[in-house]
Amino acid sequence: MAPTHQYLLESIIKIIMEKLNYEEISKILPQRFPFLMIDRVIEIDPGKRVVAIKNLSMNESFFKGHFPGKPVMPGVLMIEAIAQTSIVLYYSKYKNELQKKPEYYLGSVKTRFKHPVVPGDQLRIEVNAVKILPNAAFVSARAFVEDNEIIETEISFAVKR
Repeated sequence: MAPTHQYLLESIIKIIMEKLNYEEISKILPQRFPFLMIDRVIEIDPGKRVVAIKNLSMNESFFKGHFPGKPVMPGVLMIEAIAQTSIVLYYSKYKNELQKKPEYYLGSVKTRFKHPVVPGDQLRIEVNAVKILPNAAFVSARAFVEDNEIIETEISFAVKR
C-alpha cells in the first residue's frame, strides 16, 4: 500500500475509533447529573454513526420507584439516552461551525420496546444518521444489552444554533 493511502486509512480508522469519556461528553451535552444518560462514547464516525454506553447500577435513582421489587429502566429514559447520543452525532458533524452550545428540541419519536433493562445491565446505544441538517436531524437507533436488541427507534429533532 502506498504511504499516502496508508496515512489516509490510518486517519479514517482513528476518526472512527474516537472515544469520549464522561467529562468530554459533558462539554457537548446540555444535560447534567442525574439526567446525563450516557457514560461513554466508544465509537464515532463523524456525521454518520455514534455508539455510546450507559452502565446501570442499582444506585440509579429511578430504580427505587420503577418498580419496587422488580426494578426496570423507564422507557422514556432509554429514549433520552438515545436522544443524547444523537446530539453527539449532530455535534460530530458540526462541531467546527458551532459558536455556542445549541438548544435541542425533540420532535417525533417512533419506538418499539422489546425487552426490559434492569440493574447491572450495560446499554449499548447505536445511532445512525438518516439525514443531518444544520438546523435538524433525523436518526435511526437501536440499543442492546449484550447481543439482545432492547429498543429500536427513529427520532427527529430541531436545533437552534
